[in-house]
Amino acid sequence: MSFNKVITYIIINHTIITNERCKIVSKQTLTNVTQTQVDKCIIESVKCWVEQVVVKLNLCPFAKKEMINNSIRYIVHNSEINSYGKNDQAKLKLDSNEDFKKAIEQVLVLLEQELDFLDKNKTTETTLIILPVHFQDFYDYHELLGLCDQLIESLHLDGVYQIASFHPNYQFEDTNPQDVENYTNRSPYPILHILREDSLEQAIERYPDTADIPERNIECMNELGLQHMQSLLASCFIHPKSN
Repeated sequence: MSFNKVITYIIINHTIITNERCKIVSKQTLTNVTQTQVDKCIIESVKCWVEQVVVKLNLCPFAKKEMINNSIRYIVHNSEINSYGKNDQAKLKLDSNEDFKKAIEQVLVLLEQELDFLDKNKTTETTLIILPVHFQDFYDYHELLGLCDQLIESLHLDGVYQIASFHPNYQFEDTNPQDVENYTNRSPYPILHILREDSLEQAIERYPDTADIPERNIECMNELGLQHMQSLLASCFIHPKSN
């Protein structure tokens, strides 16, 4: 089955488009700012989050090595100059089922491209696909994750790669939206983090008590508190300046 047919099959055979999928994504109107400037600021914001939250708080003990080695690849998907940031001055609306379907298809195409890139570039350990425009709704994003997993399986790459999930509104099962423990997986933008399974297994073997990491992370969040984590995440945003 060709890749395009795989994507079509995945989309058609899952009930992911409904009349309720008219989601609003906040955006800020900027003038005299280039697309390159916007993408750079988005990537720098995510890099800041990796350094100041993921690494500095030791939420992932394996991340520091890759950050130091500069082996993390950052890709911005479907960013638009007029959709940067979280200001309510303007809105970007997924106002039809076709818009939502197209957004999903574009992400799946990009995911396939990044899987191919990682296959051919072994010195790049991992890719973070950043979604600054669409999938701001966590439940839409959660459905996207399921489709990404199915695509990996359809391409016979399950056991080779897996997707780790991060989102500004991440919410674990059996938690409330404002529970601070959700900040272990909250990021400036929705992110698809492609991990190499073999590298992950090797890291787990080297690191003691990996099963205790989630519990330690929750304890860390509770010690720091909700207000601190909200401020810390907000501080990661780097905004472009109009010329």
